[in-house]
Amino acid sequence: MANRVRPIVLAEEDRRELERLHRASSTPAGLSRRAWAVLLMAQGVSGVKIADRVGYTVVQVSRIRRRFAEEGRAGLQERPRSGRPPTVTARKRAQVVALTLKPPAPGVTHWTTRDLARKAGVSHSTVHRIWQAHALKPHRLTSFKFTTDPQAEEKIHDVVGLYLEPPTNAVVLSLDEKTQIQALSRTQPLLPLRPGLPARQTHDYRRNGLTSLYAALEIASGRVLGDCSPRHTGADFLRFLRQVARRYRGQALHIILDNSSTHTTPAVQAWLSAHPLVHFHFTPKGASWLNMVEAWFSILTRKSVRRGSFETVRALIRHIQRYIEEWNTHPTPFVWTKEPADIIKKAIPRGR
Repeated sequence: MANRVRPIVLAEEDRRELERLHRASSTPAGLSRRAWAVLLMAQGVSGVKIADRVGYTVVQVSRIRRRFAEEGRAGLQERPRSGRPPTVTARKRAQVVALTLKPPAPGVTHWTTRDLARKAGVSHSTVHRIWQAHALKPHRLTSFKFTTDPQAEEKIHDVVGLYLEPPTNAVVLSLDEKTQIQALSRTQPLLPLRPGLPARQTHDYRRNGLTSLYAALEIASGRVLGDCSPRHTGADFLRFLRQVARRYRGQALHIILDNSSTHTTPAVQAWLSAHPLVHFHFTPKGASWLNMVEAWFSILTRKSVRRGSFETVRALIRHIQRYIEEWNTHPTPFVWTKEPADIIKKAIPRGR
């Protein structure tokens, strides 16, 4: 005896709701497919064709037909899965959190979900859910550094004061050197950007030499004066300092710089004595990040140097010079927003 197929006749309200469920982007994928299957049934499409179009088996289509015939639209909702739902006690969750906050096994730097799951006797997905609930991220590591400079507060107020309220009729410069920039050449040509594919380069490279870049960032305008040098000695720093003084001849200069030994050589001190319009302002020891030109060095690295390929140091220097020229055609001044008190809270250890 042949199996009888239950005919599906839809009321207008059911039809509109099923069409909405099928088309709405917010509908779960499974519910959307079941609604589509019922709509096809109401059109008299055979179970085999429905299975082919919707992506179900014939048995699944028959089950959907039966559930809709017996329960209506409610029969299309997701059914509870078989089996006992996993349960994790509050004590076990506390144990996972406590273990996460302790060092892992010797020779291992941080926990993974699977390592901790074996230790705690739960699944790695359970560990993952507990970490999410408690905002625990053992795989992440951030850096910090306290300054131990006894004059840190005074220097922070001095440097940040120049950023926030620069003196009138004077130029404020942030000056530093980016040392040991490598002229790297890739062993094969760069494969350019294509639709659907990023630009690609080989992992291996040749080292063709080094250069150091001295740069002075004008705080008010964002313009940069830069010069490359094969070394970074006190004599090289003094040579660049003379370039800066010639560029701003006759103007008072307030220069922010870090505590590198090349910035305080006897020759530099003698030059400063002979140029009373030039004033040095040092960042605290261990806080060279307070020097704003470091932000510009970061941009230079990301946008100009890191992805480049340079057969010679001279090619690297020309490339850097062209970037500086391009930057200066539309310079972008940096805006300092942190108050000295906020910086002191984070940069100076408590109780010092």
